[in-house]
Amino acid sequence: METAVIGIGISLLSLAVAAIVGFTNLRRSKTSDDRRDAAEMTTVIVKLESISTGITEIKSDMRNLQTSQQELRDRLIICEQSTKSAHHRIDKIEGKDKE
Repeated sequence: METAVIGIGISLLSLAVAAIVGFTNLRRSKTSDDRRDAAEMTTVIVKLESISTGITEIKSDMRNLQTSQQELRDRLIICEQSTKSAHHRIDKIEGKDKE
């Protein structure tokens, strides 16, 4: 009978140790998962910031291109006006102008 009590005591003690170890491992796993999740979130945030920086640079380049394109349009208009004036003068010199 004493052997049975000792066996039950050892079994209960083993069960308690197993439960404590299991609970400890569960908490450790949760902490590890939380750290891993935090590391992944940090990586995502860094990548998003990098994308944001890239978009800002692209917007700046687009503004510069628009400004450059407007300057070229203005120069083209001036060139066309000058060419038109030159044609009128040439027409007058050749006598083609009826004015």
